[in-house]
Amino acid sequence: MTATLGHICILLALALAAWGIAAPILHARTGNPGFHASARYAIAGQFVLVTLAAGALIYALVATDFSIRYVAFNTTRNTPVYYRVTGLWGALEGSLLLWEWILIIFSALVAWCYRRRMQEFMPWVLMVFSIVSAFFLLVIAFASNPFETLSPVPADGRGLNPLLEDANMLSHPPLLYTGFVGLTVPFAFAMAALIRGKLDQSWIVATRRWTITAWFFLTLGNLVGAWWSYHVLGWGGYWAWDPVENAAFMPWLPATAFLHSVQVQERRGMLKTWNLLLIIIAFSLTIFGTFLTRSGILSSIHAFSSGPVGFYFLAFLAFVLISSLGLLAWRSDRLRGQPELDSAVSRESAFVLNNVVFVSALFTIFLGTVFPLLSQAVAGVQVSVGAPYFNAVTAPLFLLLVFLMGVGPLIAWRRASWDNLKRNFTWPTVASLAVAVGLFAGGIRSFFSLLGFTLCAFAVWTMVFDTFLSLRARRRQAGEGPLRGLATLVRRNQRRYGGFVVHLGIVLVVLGIAGSMTYSIEREATMSVGETLTAGPYRMTFEGLRGSEQPTHYRVEGTFQVSQNGHALGRLSPTLKFFPAQDSPIGRAVFRSTLKEDLYLILSGFSDVGENQATLKVLIRPLVLWIWLGGVVIALGTLLTILPLGRAARTEA
Repeated sequence: MTATLGHICILLALALAAWGIAAPILHARTGNPGFHASARYAIAGQFVLVTLAAGALIYALVATDFSIRYVAFNTTRNTPVYYRVTGLWGALEGSLLLWEWILIIFSALVAWCYRRRMQEFMPWVLMVFSIVSAFFLLVIAFASNPFETLSPVPADGRGLNPLLEDANMLSHPPLLYTGFVGLTVPFAFAMAALIRGKLDQSWIVATRRWTITAWFFLTLGNLVGAWWSYHVLGWGGYWAWDPVENAAFMPWLPATAFLHSVQVQERRGMLKTWNLLLIIIAFSLTIFGTFLTRSGILSSIHAFSSGPVGFYFLAFLAFVLISSLGLLAWRSDRLRGQPELDSAVSRESAFVLNNVVFVSALFTIFLGTVFPLLSQAVAGVQVSVGAPYFNAVTAPLFLLLVFLMGVGPLIAWRRASWDNLKRNFTWPTVASLAVAVGLFAGGIRSFFSLLGFTLCAFAVWTMVFDTFLSLRARRRQAGEGPLRGLATLVRRNQRRYGGFVVHLGIVLVVLGIAGSMTYSIEREATMSVGETLTAGPYRMTFEGLRGSEQPTHYRVEGTFQVSQNGHALGRLSPTLKFFPAQDSPIGRAVFRSTLKEDLYLILSGFSDVGENQATLKVLIRPLVLWIWLGGVVIALGTLLTILPLGRAARTEA
């Protein structure tokens, strides 16, 4: 009954999506407002039906209804309830249903928020939503059905992939999917603007908060994924340039470039074609990333098993690119005659260079990701591109972006004079060079790390200096103190100061990455009870092994007493988990984080539990904690940017 209900809901939603595509066209031909209204009702109906389908699958997972193949393959009777719920996005079919569910939630929210506004755009915006929704519903209904039944019904299920049994399973996929799907909103408005030929900044203003929200979820999704990799996979790293990691990161690059370049269009009416291209690329990369992770054409620890959906996604990607670029070419005559740059030394030029760097990074990452496919096509052998390529090519580009983060907010619009440059950048430059000298004197000799720290300092000093000048002006004009003046500045210009906070978060992330690449200590030894392993200032004394039976696996923990420079820090217990369906154990590292460094312990192996002999690997990773702190600061800055505050909210209303 559950399977039948879910599948019928998907089919009915597909029918409504088809009407949602036809209704705006009929509205344009006949002028009948009823067709526009019916397009909204089609979105609302899809929302209800897809929500029912998702609820049916969640119910089946929680109730362990093994008559449904998806449930039998992604949960067991012993699986905790919260992991049963995450089974919704634990495999191919359910993840597509989650994607469609989030998509139709966004669609319904947009239809509701703009039910009385943007009426010139809305029929076409809803049509684009229905096109994307129809594609996913088509795939779910006929190529990757999560409600397919199973006979005979097994007594128990197979369970989730063991790597997915982690608390981050509750956050990482939903965050990432929300970021991916959220980019459909600016894409839909961009296509509506092209269809209507209304190519001023009105569609950008309408989608500003939607785009920032999508970027916010995409950023957090990538950072939470890095955190998951760091503490679950047990290899001591947070990013490996894996194809699936790249697929999640690539849309972030054009989306970030878009958020910067639209400011130039809003201020000067420039870069209209470029902004349309960026949002087309960003949305297309979400489809391309889904193709990579669900087609099985590239090997990855993160990828879903291969299925029949790869061709569908490739065909839809081709449709998106041909139709959107065709619309762009069709309206090219209306995109001519834009203002040109007045000077190479201006804020507009800084934003353009910022975009060039983002797109360059995107191209190099895209090339490295698809290179195995190219080598397979040309030479018949898949040749993978490793982390050294990505690090060597992208590190200089990202350092240049950090420098531009410091330059962009302070340099003048249109044309920056020498006095403007000297007034705004002398003190930040001197302070940054002082930081560089201090770091060099402190023993940092790695060129890229030293350069990274210096540029991070430059970006921070420029923000501090700009805020200081603004506070001084508030004191002179209104007699406000520092705190009240800062509150006034933030309330009156949320985008600017929210952007400063986001930039500060990015700086902290870059600081953590640069620090973790400065130096690292690794030690590994096989130890008996009472023996000690030394790594840098830390000493690990082995106290023994213990085994325990868990609901889904057998766990072996090694207990180690840790001290630093003679001071006891407590016990750490890295773990190996043995799952019935797995040939090899799954490791669970433990670590102790400080602002200075992480102490990271991995249980590599052990003898029989009774013999109490274990192989321990110890890693010391500096400044990694700053990456996660940077994520928190980015979240705060994004909220500061998009939440209406006081006078800013009234002004926008």
